[in-house]
Amino acid sequence: MASPLLLSVKDATIRYTEIPVFEELSFNVHQGSRIALVGKNGAGKSTLMNIITGVQDLDAGERWEEFGTTIGYLRQDIIAKPNQTVFEYIFSEIKDEEKDLHTYKVDKVAEALQLDKSTQMTLLSGGQLRRAGLARALVEEPDILLLDEPTNHLDLDVIQWLEDYLKSYRGTIVCISHDRTFLANVTNQVFWLDRGTLRVSPRGFKYFEEWSTELLEQEERELKNRKQIVGLEVAWASRGVKARVKRNVRRLALVKEMRDKLKADESAYRRATKKVAIQPIQDIEHSSKIVAEFYNAYKSFEDKDKKITILDKFSYRIQRGDRIGILGANGSGKTTFLKMLIGDLEPDQGRVKKRKELEFSYFDQKRKDLDPDHTLKKVLSPSGGDYINVMGKERHVCGYLKDFLFDPSRVYDKVSQLSGGQKNRLMLAKILANPKTCLILDEPTNDLDMDTLDMLEDVLMQYKGTLIVVSHDRDFLDQTVTRILAFEGDGKIQSCVGGYSDYLEKFRPDKKAAPPIKKETKKSDQDEIVKTEKPAVKLSYKFQRELNQLPDKIKKIQKDIEEASALLSDGDYYARDPDAFHETAKSLAELQLKLERYENRWLELEEMKENSL
Repeated sequence: MASPLLLSVKDATIRYTEIPVFEELSFNVHQGSRIALVGKNGAGKSTLMNIITGVQDLDAGERWEEFGTTIGYLRQDIIAKPNQTVFEYIFSEIKDEEKDLHTYKVDKVAEALQLDKSTQMTLLSGGQLRRAGLARALVEEPDILLLDEPTNHLDLDVIQWLEDYLKSYRGTIVCISHDRTFLANVTNQVFWLDRGTLRVSPRGFKYFEEWSTELLEQEERELKNRKQIVGLEVAWASRGVKARVKRNVRRLALVKEMRDKLKADESAYRRATKKVAIQPIQDIEHSSKIVAEFYNAYKSFEDKDKKITILDKFSYRIQRGDRIGILGANGSGKTTFLKMLIGDLEPDQGRVKKRKELEFSYFDQKRKDLDPDHTLKKVLSPSGGDYINVMGKERHVCGYLKDFLFDPSRVYDKVSQLSGGQKNRLMLAKILANPKTCLILDEPTNDLDMDTLDMLEDVLMQYKGTLIVVSHDRDFLDQTVTRILAFEGDGKIQSCVGGYSDYLEKFRPDKKAAPPIKKETKKSDQDEIVKTEKPAVKLSYKFQRELNQLPDKIKKIQKDIEEASALLSDGDYYARDPDAFHETAKSLAELQLKLERYENRWLELEEMKENSL
């Protein structure tokens, strides 16, 4: 029996320009649904949220809402009245006759979100404002709760508390989030905005990649049957989910390989030094592998007549090429650790030793290095030239901005005109253009969408220096780091090889994530398994001919890519002919995707050939 219907939209059209954002949009929201709303930047997620609230007028179509349904919305921007306390803000949407019933919830939620109810809203940081907005949305307990990036600026313990809270929430939830693990844990349905169409999955985000890939493969087969150009018709498929699945497989395999090697090296080191004392810190100069070392470091602060211990006889070596993920609640010592590493703070006792030639690139979540009056071009190229050095190669500013999902036409926009997510992307573009020998990223995933996260993960996997990441995004840590340092308060720091999942398994098995869902085996899959168990046969003439032709095709496409890249590197090309610039950029993207398909097919056929020998 279907759950009661709370809201329905039928054949809706939304038009801001001549091209509609939505046309013939239809969907239903049922009681008890927990919906993940996903889609690329500009796909219309915020517009759909506004349709649900009723703020967005429809140019055509119908919107129906069950009488008496209440709707709450946690937006990205929190606006508070002057002299309003956190307590007053949380209660501002509650009816006077219901405030007594909700008082206990305010205490519970404010404590969990680490909010001081007596503090004035104007004194809160951006992250604290987001927490206050989340607290108000949860205390209201609307029938439909809309959440826009609810995990931003929350530490992991608070995110896990929020997950548990939402799992027992009696109302309906619609959530936009870049945090894949969070969505997988709390949702039971997906609304996917894909090229102007809303696709609905009856299962949660945990199954999204499997479901979306099946849809796209089906669409690809249908397009092939109609002899259409798949590369152009299924642009999102080529550049989105399917590509992400392939990249994730390759990336995770690479991370696993690095972790396995690290475990083997540590095991060998323990065996070799079982009865040998730790080398004194002075020996650091003799080993080019060691980047920095904490030796019996102690650090504490006084807070309201109470001593807070951050580091307590902490000894740790950071070696060249380490990829370290930093976890911990606010105030546990993460920032202090980073400041001591870069030399902004000294330990009260003990020593911190660094290589003399060590240089840092530091992504600061507060974005202090961004001047609001500078243009995007000036941020990337302070000298005013059209080209910047990107890891030893000259790149045109417009072309490089496209890598970070910016429209090149915005190159002269000011930083002050950018959203929080766009500022983060710009900061990342600036730092990753020429990262130093040690790259420190402090909460880089806040305000980023999934596409940007994919791009960032790919870039970081190519980075060969020492990487230190502070993040609350569990999937991001699993994808990018090989060791975890968990700051647990009172100077206690846990270390383990692996990502966030490995840390949970070793130190917090009670919080261990559920194992990944295995794909159900269909009859066709069983047939395929049986086929692979049969004796190998010689590669057919058709496949052998295809294999022989692929190297020439790959060579030709590589040449086309070089020519298109050369055109985009011309500093006057965009100014001379913006339309041609965009067409060339589009053509380059399609060529790169085609090259990837050819290379994957070549590997496929080579594997078939090996198995047939």
